[in-house]
Amino acid sequence: MIREIVKIDEDLCNGCGLCVPNCHEGALQIIDHKARLISDLMCDGLGACLGHCPEGAITIEQREARPYNETEVITEMVKKGKNTVLAHLKHLNDHNETGFLQEGLHYLKANTDKLSFDVEDLIDELYESKPVATEGCATGGCPGSKPVSFQSPGVFLAGGIQQQASALEQWPVQLHLINPMAAYLKAADLLIAADCSAFAMGDFHTKWLKGKKLVIACPKLDSGAESYINKIATMIDEAKVNTITVMMMEVPCCGGLLRLVKEAQTMTYRKVPVKTIVVSIKGKILSEAWV
Repeated sequence: MIREIVKIDEDLCNGCGLCVPNCHEGALQIIDHKARLISDLMCDGLGACLGHCPEGAITIEQREARPYNETEVITEMVKKGKNTVLAHLKHLNDHNETGFLQEGLHYLKANTDKLSFDVEDLIDELYESKPVATEGCATGGCPGSKPVSFQSPGVFLAGGIQQQASALEQWPVQLHLINPMAAYLKAADLLIAADCSAFAMGDFHTKWLKGKKLVIACPKLDSGAESYINKIATMIDEAKVNTITVMMMEVPCCGGLLRLVKEAQTMTYRKVPVKTIVVSIKGKILSEAWV
């Protein structure tokens, strides 16, 4: 799979940190006075950080990307020293990527003779430290984009009256903020919905969202929407989503949402069933079909 990913020229980087709060995924941090990409897993190649580097040290490169391999990533991190390894493991821990975290720790414990630092000390720092939110999310990524999975209560009581709860089971939902390898996406039935659709449909939660994982996007107004193609492709090949439902409004610009999915499909080796649902501006289902 061809992916776009951040590349940092450390000779040009002066460690100013202006790029860090503009990384939606929190994949950039300043470590040892240099900007470092602490997790290939989280970098979506959007390039939001590009315009914030006064030295021109950050570029986007295209390269063939194999399935994510934590052992290979941690092997490279080790070369950059303890602080970079610790930041990478904290990043996995903060984003609930427990499988990759344990794989990284297993590698470190099995290769202590190759390390310039004590593994047990690093583990103590990893689990003792707690992330502190700062103004502008300057420590790397907005706390609001941290992946969270939860169960919908179905119904709840409010003022003694039984009400229907939201069917949403994860956060975030905006496609720019989604980590395409988040644990909650694995083998999921995915609903890719136009931003407006939930507002038009009275039964969006009870009929269409229930039992699915949600991402929302607007192909007309979202900046850098082309980066969505790589994310969707990663969801298909790496997260191995089960099905994709594309929910679009009847307005012509909304058709771009299906185009993004179809382009992503041309990049993947897995094939998944895709359903399209077209909704009128009054919330009526105009068409529903597998494509």
